[in-house]
Amino acid sequence: MEKRVVITGLGAITPIGKNVEEMWKGIENKKCGIDNITLFDTENFKTKLAAEVKEYNPLDYFEPKQAKRFDRSSQFAIIAAREAVKDSGITAENTDYDRVGVFVSSGIGGLKTMQEQCEVNAIKGNNRVSPMFIPMTIANMPAGNVSIEFGFKGESISIVTACASSTHAIGEAYKTIKQGYEDAVIAGGTEAAICSVGIAGFENMKALCTSSDKNRASIPFDKERSGFVMGEGAGIIVLEELEHAKKRGAKIYAELIGFGSTTDAYHITSPCPDGECGAKAMIRAIADSGIKAEDIDYINAHGTSTHLNDLTETMAIKTALGDASKKTMVSSTKGNIGHLLGAAGGVEAVICTKALEQQLVPPTINYKEKDEECDLDIVPNEPRKAKLNVVMSNSLGFGGHNACIIIKKYE
Repeated sequence: MEKRVVITGLGAITPIGKNVEEMWKGIENKKCGIDNITLFDTENFKTKLAAEVKEYNPLDYFEPKQAKRFDRSSQFAIIAAREAVKDSGITAENTDYDRVGVFVSSGIGGLKTMQEQCEVNAIKGNNRVSPMFIPMTIANMPAGNVSIEFGFKGESISIVTACASSTHAIGEAYKTIKQGYEDAVIAGGTEAAICSVGIAGFENMKALCTSSDKNRASIPFDKERSGFVMGEGAGIIVLEELEHAKKRGAKIYAELIGFGSTTDAYHITSPCPDGECGAKAMIRAIADSGIKAEDIDYINAHGTSTHLNDLTETMAIKTALGDASKKTMVSSTKGNIGHLLGAAGGVEAVICTKALEQQLVPPTINYKEKDEECDLDIVPNEPRKAKLNVVMSNSLGFGGHNACIIIKKYE
């Protein structure tokens, strides 16, 4: 018999808060975490803005030797995982660590370390490249480092599907527990790609917004949207088998009831123009959850603020939900935190869980110009008190990867 899967812990470090409470207050207060880039000199770049984690000092969290050996992406993953695990109350006394998995993803991995060490190789020679270069760079190391941090010895994997990575990680973790392979999984994602080569790559493919106005840069579904704003950070949730959680008296935030994923098989960066396969991922998630489209109260959209994404996602939502899309609330929190790439779905899963807990729909902030083609109820500018029972979160990644999860108020 398939198991029920619940959420028992939340953790986050983001551009609007270095823990879940700070981040949620930022959502409630319509805080925009976008500002001028400080992590490198942007003099030769058109892109001047990003959503950095503010006033971050690794030595506040790690011993000097650790801080030196962890890429920023692994640091963020460990910080968010520490908060989520502590919040969950999982300990060696109440849980078999051999049955706790770690599914933590990153879309790019240690890009800043890669850039730095390639520069060392070019300038100082190959014998000066750090022996920690590979362990700091490869995308599976956030998952590996989180496993090592806690001693969790279940399955540990890192699914790389670009901007859908952490939603895929959460979905696969859900399936793993549902089928009885693990009692709990630490799931989510991390990203720290705000460095000169990362910004240059996205800028040169015309994906980034080059506005100098931080309040008109990441503007999902707005007619004047012109590209996404890079963000960084991590979002982690603890997923747990229901009976295991109840047995140890855990606080249950919500229940994860559905997961769907598909591939566009269309283009390396552009979404399929009619949103067909994004819609199919949502339809699969709805079928998996055993609900109807009209049961969905709120969707946290991928909503990147690029022209194509927001248009095709609107079409996909209409296709998947049919007439129900007219009454379903849809918003994008990327106006607050930018686009965290592989970490986006992890942070947005935390936000969706808090929305259910607080019965509050996050707004799409800094919205001004209505786009007739993006004609959903996008909850513009102000958070909305509403009765929330079922919420959906979408993630769409380069390569055509689509992933969707459905979270329900626990009963």
